[in-house]
Amino acid sequence: MHESDAGLLAPGRAGSAAETATGDHAFLRALLDAEAALTRARSVSGLAPAGAGRAVTEAADPDRFDVRELALRARSGGNPVIPLVAALTAAVDEEARPFVHRGATSQDILDTAAMLVASRTLALVLDDLGRTADALELLAAGHRDTPMPGRTLTQHAVPTTFGLKAAGWRSLVLDARDRVRAVRGALPVQLGGAAGTLAAFSAADGDGAGLGLVGAYARELGLAEPLLPWHTLRTPVADLAGALAFTAGALGKMAADVLTLSRTEIAELAEGSGGGSSAMPHKANPVRATLIAAAARRAPGQAATLYGSLTAEDERPAGAWHAEWEPLRDLLRLAGGAARDAAELAEGLRVFPSAMRSHLGMTGGLIVSERLAAVAARRVGPARAKEILTEAARRARDGGGPLSDVLAGEPAFEGLDLADLTDPARYTGCAGPLTDRALERR
Repeated sequence: MHESDAGLLAPGRAGSAAETATGDHAFLRALLDAEAALTRARSVSGLAPAGAGRAVTEAADPDRFDVRELALRARSGGNPVIPLVAALTAAVDEEARPFVHRGATSQDILDTAAMLVASRTLALVLDDLGRTADALELLAAGHRDTPMPGRTLTQHAVPTTFGLKAAGWRSLVLDARDRVRAVRGALPVQLGGAAGTLAAFSAADGDGAGLGLVGAYARELGLAEPLLPWHTLRTPVADLAGALAFTAGALGKMAADVLTLSRTEIAELAEGSGGGSSAMPHKANPVRATLIAAAARRAPGQAATLYGSLTAEDERPAGAWHAEWEPLRDLLRLAGGAARDAAELAEGLRVFPSAMRSHLGMTGGLIVSERLAAVAARRVGPARAKEILTEAARRARDGGGPLSDVLAGEPAFEGLDLADLTDPARYTGCAGPLTDRALERR
């Protein structure tokens, strides 16, 4: 049978480590890991023979199960855990069978598996965010004092430096890293039984057995122990949604800037190896930035679905929980693919200081009108300074020449070096020290 989803329409995640870590086989593995860990937790807690934990763990080999068959059989009960438990139970010896899935409900296993998949995928995302931050640190330090136009509302504003811009991108990447790291460390197991009371565990193993089993279960899987069963208390999923959507958006900011600054008529940046066109041989498209931008646009919608599932009724919802599965996987893939592409983008980014310097002169000094207004205000007052600079800017735009020429002879600037005052490279404020301060963050 052909692969049902090979990523043909998803180049942003195709071939990424996150794609593999979130595939059907990875989820099957996580489901089996969750089941095996539950039986092992019973064994180490004295609630099952030691051999039961070993037997279920040995049988929980993903290659022994048919993912497609499980998917089709899942339709009858609405989730894949039901047919998987039947298949796993049949795969172990008779002595271990009573301890497969004992006391648990389908949501316990599927939620725990989702947390395992998330934890494994977030480790990969963190690696790529680290690569991205390292590459941006080099760019920021290397271009600490490289002047370029600052742009607001699409227009030249005042000069800035590329170092400060790259430091800003890095700051967002580190913000994403911190959020991902925090949420990953808090990912919990799920264990509550039919309605979140752990009643089946007490019935089978004695009062209070369930409470101790939750901790043992968490230790077996390396996940956090929750305060309460969270069948309808979906904080872990909502926190994941927020961290992943933020990550995609943070990387999207860098991508948006690269897309703008790599336009042919700007050409201040270029991807290390742009993509080609099916029709235009001359093109080198900013493909990495394009894919990141696409992920950043999709991620909020997926997160919105997960936030919407917070309103889960009763002790087990009909539909709210089920609605989470695909958006959560999509978000992990979007963030994972974007992080992969961001690392490649940052590591290969080409910077063209000469183009930046050339663009600083496009307005003939108008880009530093703020500086000139401040200088004139000290001499003739703010109101008069604004009048002078407004009129001078109008004359310069109308063909009167560079701003320094227009202002020559203006009493408010008498005795001052107008060539120096109108040099954009000499009006970057605290861009250098701000870059230094940003790079102190590890």
